[in-house]
Amino acid sequence: MAVIPSALEITRDIVRMDTRNPPGREIECATYLGNLLSGAGIEVNYYEFAKDRTSLVARLKGEGDKPAICFGGHIDVVPLGTKDWTVDPFGAEIKDGKLYGRGSTDMKAGIAAFVHTALKLANEGRKGKADMVMAICAGEETGCEGSFHLAEVDALGEAGCVVICEPTSNYPMIGHKGALWLRVETKGKTSHGSMPEQGDNAIYKAARSVSKLEDFDFNIAPHELLGKSTLNVGMFNGGLNLNSVPDHSEFTIDIRTLPDQNREKLLDGIKGYLGAENKVESLVNVGGVHTPHEDPWIQDVYQVMEALLDEPIEPRGAPYFTDAAAIKPACGHPPTIIIGPGEMKMAHQTDEYCPVDHIDQAVEIYETLTRRWCGL
Repeated sequence: MAVIPSALEITRDIVRMDTRNPPGREIECATYLGNLLSGAGIEVNYYEFAKDRTSLVARLKGEGDKPAICFGGHIDVVPLGTKDWTVDPFGAEIKDGKLYGRGSTDMKAGIAAFVHTALKLANEGRKGKADMVMAICAGEETGCEGSFHLAEVDALGEAGCVVICEPTSNYPMIGHKGALWLRVETKGKTSHGSMPEQGDNAIYKAARSVSKLEDFDFNIAPHELLGKSTLNVGMFNGGLNLNSVPDHSEFTIDIRTLPDQNREKLLDGIKGYLGAENKVESLVNVGGVHTPHEDPWIQDVYQVMEALLDEPIEPRGAPYFTDAAAIKPACGHPPTIIIGPGEMKMAHQTDEYCPVDHIDQAVEIYETLTRRWCGL
């Protein structure tokens, strides 16, 4: 039997790789993981949506005709922020039972856990009733570019269930909201600040629009699990200097949508609500996902997790969006669970960390789910 690296070792290796998005450059991390998997006899294919923006799809093949179990996640990470870190953000240092580093929680530990699981199962040499597919994606943090590219080139195929390994403290989540991110631009006419009547102030136009958005009504009932759609104005910029009337202003809108919400209709509604003096551009448009907790496979996952966590499982949803927005429809809309190591509150934080024991537990979860699905 070959010696395979532990999930912790894999996590530390890939945390040390700088995949901050922008610019991304996931190629080094994707190649490292691809070499591990192909070295174990697992089929690996690489997909680039832009130079060095590399995703991969790996397939541990079974012998039956049962559709695959698909694991998914991303290898890009967010920037470090302006606050100083007390540890090397790419040092993968372990102290007090925590693995520190950018991407340790979001979500390289989850990637490492299912890669280790695949290596372990491949090392056994047994053939299950279904394939184990792994979608390791670039570009999730800025709108799931990598996973949507995999969907576009039909790289995934049908799956019977999907496991997205984002941080949930290893608690199963059965849905998440979508995201519609917009940039709104207003234009005016510049003039000297002492003669504002000769100009047309673009900031005033933008300010009126921002004020209107406080009262925007989505006119849609809350979701049974995920609650209400939300809207936030996150950035506002305008003007070039203090003593001129600004001829340009822009702001951004972060809308979190419900799984069945028509985002194109919502976009048209926002445009009509703000009026013609606002130019509205869509930056990110990804859907939410939800699998009813009554689904048989979800109930099977709950049974597994009740035994592992020693507590009853209740339906929960995640507040962030994930690659499930692209992977679930690409695989034929199978039941989908979000479950992975790391604490949600640590995602995107300074001194990000993942508890080491979460990683070991995630391996146990992924291995159990795969064995049950594939009949191993």
